[in-house]
Amino acid sequence: MDTKRIAKLSMLLSISVVLGLIESFIPISGVIPGIKLGLANIVIIFAIYELSFKDALYISILRVILIGILRTGLFSISFFFSLFGAIFSIIAMYLSKKYTSMSIVGVSVVGAIFHSIGQIMAACIFLSNINVMYYLPILLISSIITGIIVGIISNKVVKYYSS
Repeated sequence: MDTKRIAKLSMLLSISVVLGLIESFIPISGVIPGIKLGLANIVIIFAIYELSFKDALYISILRVILIGILRTGLFSISFFFSLFGAIFSIIAMYLSKKYTSMSIVGVSVVGAIFHSIGQIMAACIFLSNINVMYYLPILLISSIITGIIVGIISNKVVKYYSS
């Protein structure tokens, strides 16, 4: 791997961590637990469109690990919720981009929805309670809204970078 690529990936990872940390101080989840804007996904979507799936996956997983170390605690239940959500989200976004004609906003919404599904699956596993599935509709509605917001911003970033 050349030094330019390492520098670019490091910069994108840093931006995604900073966005994730900033977002952790926005009190949206105080109203409805588990809901976040997903600002760090702007970087992930950018990486999927401008770099590669593998690069986006590296950035996403390393971001979850670093935020786990800095904020939520590595291997805490919050860490695993984020990890499951991130993995489900990035796979869904990549497949949506590759196999459909969805816009960046559509891909972002798919990512947000699958992030919520991943979190609920983690909750079912770690809490050993299927009843958390009842929370999924609330998360899905918020995912559509936040996915649109992140998608609009991501679209502007990708267009700016491409021009």
